[in-house]
Amino acid sequence: MKLSIEKVVYSGAGLARRENATGAETVFVPFTLPGEVVEAEMGGSRGGITEATLTQILTASPNRIEARCIHFGVCGGCQYQHAAYEAQLELKRGILKETLKRAGLHDLPEIETCSAQPWEYRNRIRLRVDRVDSRLRAGYVRRNSGEFLPIEMCPIAAPVLWRAAQALLECLDAFPQWATAIREVEFFATGNERKLQITLIVAAQPAKNFEALCAAVQEKTPELAGAGVQILQGSTGTRKAQRTKTGAEWGAEGLSYKVDEESYWVGRGNFFQVNRSLVTQLVRLATEGRGGRLAWDLYAGVGLFSRVLARNFDEVVAVEAQKGSLEANLRGPGKRAAAATTADFLRQAALERDRPELIVMDPPRAGVGAEVCSLLARVKAPELVYISCDPVTLGRDLRMMVDSGYKVNQLHLVDMFPQTFHQETVAVLGR
Repeated sequence: MKLSIEKVVYSGAGLARRENATGAETVFVPFTLPGEVVEAEMGGSRGGITEATLTQILTASPNRIEARCIHFGVCGGCQYQHAAYEAQLELKRGILKETLKRAGLHDLPEIETCSAQPWEYRNRIRLRVDRVDSRLRAGYVRRNSGEFLPIEMCPIAAPVLWRAAQALLECLDAFPQWATAIREVEFFATGNERKLQITLIVAAQPAKNFEALCAAVQEKTPELAGAGVQILQGSTGTRKAQRTKTGAEWGAEGLSYKVDEESYWVGRGNFFQVNRSLVTQLVRLATEGRGGRLAWDLYAGVGLFSRVLARNFDEVVAVEAQKGSLEANLRGPGKRAAAATTADFLRQAALERDRPELIVMDPPRAGVGAEVCSLLARVKAPELVYISCDPVTLGRDLRMMVDSGYKVNQLHLVDMFPQTFHQETVAVLGR
């Protein structure tokens, strides 16, 4: 089937339209670019939408390039390696603008773009581990399936992460009990790649030799500072839904991660921004030029924004349901960690009629939702900074905040995830 690609949508696929017996049909063709004419093989249809498989490019976009990774197109990790980097940024700006417009947001400011190196930027990767032809391999999952895909490289990961993965696989040959037990492994490194943490996710923890295994990996990867084990509980549901319990530990329990002038203690398994090249710029966008009596940092994580806000605010309250490393990063006068959900904290603050000059919030992909938006409208902070990793939930939440009296004054696309369709947005609102 010959198709003309009109645009690229949030999933990273190109959108085309064709007429069929029942009317117009929308077709999504992954790994295509606007303006291209392609041949594609039709797949299954649902709700008037069909996903097709690209078979031939008849007219290529001038922005098309050769993918750097040998696994691109099969691996589920990247969607944009076939596009020149400036074209990727333009696609993401267009998708953000259209998504916000669909949410009913108009008269928005121009979208400013913040980007850095598009390769080797990830400070954390999580790999599956399995045997292929009697050989232990590490990898991701195949696109559109949960099947294991062994890989030979990952060009978006910091080099030390893949080097450590190779070292671990080599060392596991001498520790057959651990080689049998391991299901996944997570690597996390400092931005300068000088220190590294490893977490092994296992079906059951072998009784011995964890320290010896770690020492062997450290001999091949001197950057290794600490390691831990998470033991899977139960065998039902997807891997992300499975509960784990903490097992053996070795070495340091976390890493000291330097961002600009601040150093953060990041405990093993704690969330931290994944792009080692852009985290400083992200913090500056949220904090620079702001000061006063009181600021709140909601969904605070390890206190990435709180530490910097405390330089220019008399008091900073960091709110996080799972405090993890937060308290360790907020020592000193004027800094307070609150162990609560954002909704619970705001509900109490609204009752006490407490009002900060600034609220910074960096929620998970699901966004903040209707209840938090309603509570924010009651608090009426004069300025909000909303950091989002999903334009759809961002649009939904911004619409509710605009309806409650806020105005979107700034929009920044921060490309934390080059080569993928994911995007980070910083929205600054005032009232």
